[in-house]
Amino acid sequence: MQPTMLKDLITSEELDQLKELICESDTIVLTCHQNADGDALGSCLAWAEVLHAVYGKEPQVFVPDLYPDFLHWLPNSDKIIRYDKHREGCDFVLAHADLVFCLDFNDAKRTADMESALCSSPAKKVLIDHHLDPTVDTELTISRPEASSTCELVFRLVWQLGCFEQLGKHFAVPVYCGMMTDTGGFTYNSSDPDIFFIISQLLTKHINKDKIYRNVYHNFSENRLRLMGFVMYERLVVDQQHHASYFTITRQDMKRFQFVKGDAEGLVNMPLQMKGHKLSISLREDSEKDNLIWVSLRSVDQFPCNQMAAQFFNGGGHLNAAGGRLFCSLDEAVAITRKAIDSFAAEGNL
Repeated sequence: MQPTMLKDLITSEELDQLKELICESDTIVLTCHQNADGDALGSCLAWAEVLHAVYGKEPQVFVPDLYPDFLHWLPNSDKIIRYDKHREGCDFVLAHADLVFCLDFNDAKRTADMESALCSSPAKKVLIDHHLDPTVDTELTISRPEASSTCELVFRLVWQLGCFEQLGKHFAVPVYCGMMTDTGGFTYNSSDPDIFFIISQLLTKHINKDKIYRNVYHNFSENRLRLMGFVMYERLVVDQQHHASYFTITRQDMKRFQFVKGDAEGLVNMPLQMKGHKLSISLREDSEKDNLIWVSLRSVDQFPCNQMAAQFFNGGGHLNAAGGRLFCSLDEAVAITRKAIDSFAAEGNL
């Protein structure tokens, strides 16, 4: 019998509601946000395994678009369906689905081109997420912004359902991957002792945590390594006075280094290795669309990345990790970034 070391995530009434929704549904879809990361994919794949192994369901996992190469090794990732490649079929399934699980996003807009089909779907919806202020119209919302990751919430649900013993590596591996990637290898947003109890339980499934780490962080091409060196040497702008920095990646840079999805992953964390540094911002041109800049923010201690992302970059996220996007030129994005740094410095945050 598993130890009762974790507090219940939801009420007993909500748990009964969740089980009833699953049991009465035949066509079930799981989906996540655009530009899916380890937590988005991990939570979808892990929860799909629960629905299959425990409840005998055959759920479908839809993602809005391309996801990084370094996540293609995840178990059952070959079953993921990309909406941008199979729009007509996905629209049909969503229009006839009984139940949709929305994982790792708080707003349907984060599903990009899938938003319309998702919102118009007559299916009952359940949200499992750890971002602030959820707006998705659901039968059941499980929103815990204090959690390290959506994968943590999936584990806690499984624990409360009492079905952890029925699951194996195909559950444990994506959960560990999602928790690891959303905490930067457990270096931020991971001080809750429960997180390490969860890890201890995942290890009972004989997962190779070191290999999972290598698969994610040591799985890049020579071009990615050269891009990293180029960005840190040529593009990094350091504001020593405010303990902040930013860098840009242009479409020309991406072409030069044969950029593939995921090659910019983790670059924004590197400037935080500088002594006393508090804030790092990445500005990357979209590979196809003009006047679209993808913004990533990382910080240490109590600097509020999420507040800066919301105020200046049309985004949001967590205290030390956030993102957004700007609809302007790269030069204009740099000007906005400088204004953001100056503004938060004036308020005493830097």
